[in-house]
Amino acid sequence: MKYDYLIVGTGFFGAVSAYLLSQKGKKCLLIDKRPHIGGNVYTEEIKGINVHKYGAHIFHTSNKKVWDFVNSFVEFNRYTNCPVANYKGELFNLPFNMNTFYQMWGVKTPAEAEAKIAEQKAEAVKALGGREPQNLEEQALTLVGKDIFEKLIKNYTEKQWGRKCTELPAFIIKRLPVRLIFDNNYFNDKYQGIPEGGYTKLVEAMIGDCEVRLSTDYFEHKAELDALADKVIYTGEIDRYYDYRYGHLQYRTVSFETELLAGVSNYQGNAVVNYTDADTPFTRIIEHKHFEFGNQPDTVISKEFSKEWQPGDEPYYPVNDDRNSELYAKYKALADTEKNVIFGGRLAEYKYYDMHKVIESAMDMMEKI
Repeated sequence: MKYDYLIVGTGFFGAVSAYLLSQKGKKCLLIDKRPHIGGNVYTEEIKGINVHKYGAHIFHTSNKKVWDFVNSFVEFNRYTNCPVANYKGELFNLPFNMNTFYQMWGVKTPAEAEAKIAEQKAEAVKALGGREPQNLEEQALTLVGKDIFEKLIKNYTEKQWGRKCTELPAFIIKRLPVRLIFDNNYFNDKYQGIPEGGYTKLVEAMIGDCEVRLSTDYFEHKAELDALADKVIYTGEIDRYYDYRYGHLQYRTVSFETELLAGVSNYQGNAVVNYTDADTPFTRIIEHKHFEFGNQPDTVISKEFSKEWQPGDEPYYPVNDDRNSELYAKYKALADTEKNVIFGGRLAEYKYYDMHKVIESAMDMMEKI
C-alpha cells in the first residue's frame, strides 16, 4: 500500500482527519470530485473579496478545544452574525429580540414586549382547543404569535423547505429563540468569527503537505484508488457509496446567483439579509465583503434560492423525516459492517452539521482510530 489512508472529500471532516493522521505519521491521499479543496466552505477571491461560493459560512462554537484548533492554523476575525429580515421593504433585526419587537409593535420595554407576545400566544393556544401543536405553523403561533409568524417565519420557511408550514413537523421550530434584550447576535456561542483570508486558506493549512488529487471522482476509479491505501475515510453521500441499493436519500438543495457590482462599495450594509415575503423568489442576499469588514471599491452579492433536490443536484440539507430516517438506518447498518471504511461528515452521516460540530466529530473519530 502506498498510503495509510485514502480520504474521499476535502471538506472539514476530510481536512481535519488528514491533519491529525499526518501528525501521527500516517500518509494520506485526499481526493475530491470538485476542482478545488474545501467542499462547501470553499471561498474564492473576486476583486480582493473572499466569496463564500456555496453560501454563507459563519464559524461559531463554545468548544474551546475546537476554537483553539482552528485558530492554530489561521487567525479569525471578530465577525458577529447579525442578520436583517426584509419583509416587503420593512426591516427587522434577527434573531427575535427587543429591536425586533420595537420594529414590529413600537414597544420599548421588556414588559411591554412580553405582554404583546403573551396576548398573541393566548389567541393561538385558544385556537388549539387544548391539544398540542401538530405542525410548524401551530407551534410557531404558540411561541411568538401571529404578527411575527406572518412577517418573519411563514413565507421564509415555506420558500426554504418547499412545503407549507402546516405540512412541516412542529419540532423544527420548537426552540425558537425569543430574547427580551437589545441583542442582534444570532448565535449564543462563546466564540465566533471568520478566518482572515477565507476558509480555503484554513483548509489548505489543515491539509498541509498531504497529496491531493482534484477533479477526481471516487466511483469512476474506485478499485484503483482503494488499492492505494490501507483504509478509506469516506465523506460523500452514504447512499451513493452503496449505489442507492435501498433508494435515494432526500435533501433540500440551494443555488446561487452571484454578481460583481463594479463601482458599488456597499450594497445592503450587512452580510446577510433574509427576504421573508412570498413574492421574492430567493431566500436571502449575501454581501460577502462584510464578513471580513472589506472596504474594496466594488462588492459581490449572492442571491440564494432553495429548491427540491433531484438526483445530480448538490445535496445540502438532509430531510430528516420518518421515511428518510428509516432509509438512512438501513445504509448505516451496512456501513457498520465495513472494516476498512470510515464514514464521517454531513453526507456520510446524513446529518445537518454546523462547521464546529464536523470538526469535533472528526477529532473524536481520529482519537478512536
